[in-house]
Amino acid sequence: MTTTEVRPLRLEPGRQGTHANPRRQRGMPTRQWLVYGALVVAGAATMLPFVWMVLSSLKTQGEILRNPTGFLPSDPTWDNYATWFGELNIQGFFVNSLLVAVVTVLGNLAFCSMVGYALAKMDFPGKRLLFGLVMVTLMTPGVVTFVPLFVLVSKLGLVNTYPALFLPFLTTPLGVFLMRQFMQGIPDSLIEAARIDGAGELRTFARIVLPLCGPPLATLGILTFLGSWNNFLWPLVAAQSEDKYTLPVALSLFSTGQDATDYGLLLAGSVLVITPIVLLFVSLQRFFIQSVASAGVK
Repeated sequence: MTTTEVRPLRLEPGRQGTHANPRRQRGMPTRQWLVYGALVVAGAATMLPFVWMVLSSLKTQGEILRNPTGFLPSDPTWDNYATWFGELNIQGFFVNSLLVAVVTVLGNLAFCSMVGYALAKMDFPGKRLLFGLVMVTLMTPGVVTFVPLFVLVSKLGLVNTYPALFLPFLTTPLGVFLMRQFMQGIPDSLIEAARIDGAGELRTFARIVLPLCGPPLATLGILTFLGSWNNFLWPLVAAQSEDKYTLPVALSLFSTGQDATDYGLLLAGSVLVITPIVLLFVSLQRFFIQSVASAGVK
């Protein structure tokens, strides 16, 4: 009986990997370039209106009316921004918007997480009914409750005060739903272990649950800040004096005169309004994406 020696097949040095993956060598680079090109075009199309807004804010009213679609200003000027910071005192409106937005965000982070914890990890009579009411409120348009809310604020004597601007929005059904859905994914064993060690519900909530809720809290903070910062209709009705105006209200009232709209002033004010929002999202986008990804996995 003879044995046949099996020798491994060796490729020549110059021909190694030639036929390993011809599709990868020929098709992938072209496909990647097409994908990158499409992404660049989509990104440019998205950024185009914002670039036009920033450049047009450096134009005069006459130049904007002569060539509305032009990009580069022929004679750049900072007069529109000087008007906002000087004559119109945008600093006061900025402080009002920041105060209302910060208080609204803090209220939502505290109260929505508490209600979400109760609905996700506690058992009590009427729990299903309460969650059903939250879902009904979530599906109800805000315009439906606008007039009753204003009547209630008026009866309490809060019209044209700072509490009237943020009290109705300290807790939102979207925030409760978001926190409840995330907290349902926290293992019950952690909470049970804390209860066995003698920790109360408040301590368990503060020491065990909240440290695990960084991504949804960041997401809730971003969404709440955006909603409060861009809110126009309610501050327009609830704030009846100039010292209580927020940025969107001031932008609408002072950029539009009796005869015509000052587009340069309007665009400069729009740049000042959206800049804090962009900075906030850029600084917290990591947590926002992480929250969305974790929700998709669940």
